[in-house]
Parts: sequence; structure tokens; C-alpha cells
Amino acid sequence: MTHIYYVECNVSHSNNFVIDVPNGYHWLIVITKTPAKFWVDGELKEYPAHTAVLYRPNQKVYYSACTDQFINDWMRFETDAPYITESPLPFGKPFSVNDPNYCQKLFELLSIEHHFNRDYKKSSIDFLLRTLFNKLMESYFHGDISPQYYNLLEMRTRIQNNPGDHWTVSKMAAHLRISPGYLQNVYKRTFGISCMDDVIDNRIRLAKEYLLHSNQSIAEIASQCGYQNVEHFHRQFKQITGETPREFQKKDSI
Repeated sequence: MTHIYYVECNVSHSNNFVIDVPNGYHWLIVITKTPAKFWVDGELKEYPAHTAVLYRPNQKVYYSACTDQFINDWMRFETDAPYITESPLPFGKPFSVNDPNYCQKLFELLSIEHHFNRDYKKSSIDFLLRTLFNKLMESYFHGDISPQYYNLLEMRTRIQNNPGDHWTVSKMAAHLRISPGYLQNVYKRTFGISCMDDVIDNRIRLAKEYLLHSNQSIAEIASQCGYQNVEHFHRQFKQITGETPREFQKKDSI
């Protein structure tokens, strides 16, 4: 069972902010949005934004601001859940978070569940905490994360959410303030797919939804998915799925 004492999301502090508890709290999770200093292995070290730390009960806790502002998500709690108490995550050792926006949403939901007395509060908190720890383990085993990674991740999220926008390599590179050649190289190295192939895959994914669940014409769907030329849409759709849009629509409506 898990009991949350306090949880806050996106909390801002001044540049003199310090947490110093020599004998520790209960369990504590901290995820920073700004650079910060942490006491690690007997010395104070500076870590970049999007750093997570898990403290076990009675472990020394010390962290502080190191820029004009300190922003973080944090939660203090007690638990006997094995997925936490036996977690492979290190205690008191900072590591980079590979999807900070996702983790922030989980903190937001945990905060809501904590402050409202709802019928399924305990199970909802447990599911959210399990998901948070899954994301933290993904981050920990992800390896080194460069500062550029977060900009690329933000770009990829925008592509996935809005594949119908007018995406081009030059437009994406300009947004990230890097060269088109470097973007293509680093994007594929990071996500295992080229940026334009990612755009196309997400456009076709969206087109499939419209073909199956809307009454729009194929030309309208092509336009919604970012294609100015319906013949080009037909070619790309068949290249990826092996079927024309009409064949896909008819087969899946049977």
C-alpha cells in the first residue's frame, strides 16, 4: 500500500532555495525542470534540467537551486509496494529523464488524485505510480541524454500530434536552429527513423483513422493529412500499406 504525504507539480522557487535534511524523509521523488545541485557521494554536484532522484527513507537529502530559479515536481510518500522498494533505480543518484512532459502529466494526475477523495483513489494512485516508475526505469536504462534530445523529442511530439502540418526538413531544422543535414543525421540516430519518414508514417496512421471512421472523401482526407496532391497521397499510402486508400477502406469495412 502507498500513502502520499505531499505531491506538487511545476513548483517554482527563488535562487536561494535549499532542501537539507540530514536524516532524510520518507520516500521522496524529485524531478527538476531547471539545473540544480545535488549532494552525491559526499560532494555537491551540478546536474542539468530534467534530472530525477529517488530517495529511500532515512537517506540524506540535499539539493539546491544553482540558477536564478528552481522549478521541480516532487512527491513524499511511504510505501511497501515491491515495484518501488525493490526497484532497480539507484537511491540518491541523479539521472536524466527521457520524457519529462509525460512525467509531469503523471505528477499532475497524482496531485489531483491525492487532493480529492474519490471511490477509486487508492487504485488510481497505484496505477499512476506504477506508470511513473516504468517511465523512470525507461529513463535510467536509456543511457546518456544530450540537451539536444529534448528539443528533438518536442519536435517529434508535434509531428505525432499534427502530422497534417506543412512539415519540411528545412522548416524543422530552422525551428531547432540547426542545419538540415545535421537534423536528418541526429533525428535518425535518436529515434531510428528519418524525420520525413516519421512525418509520412504519422500521416498514413491518421489517414487510416479517417478512412475507417469518417464520411469524408479521399481527397478531403488527403488534405487533412497534409497532402496537397491526392495522387501523391495515393502513391504514399500504397507504398506503405500495400493497398490504395479505397482498397483499405473497403477491406476493413467488410
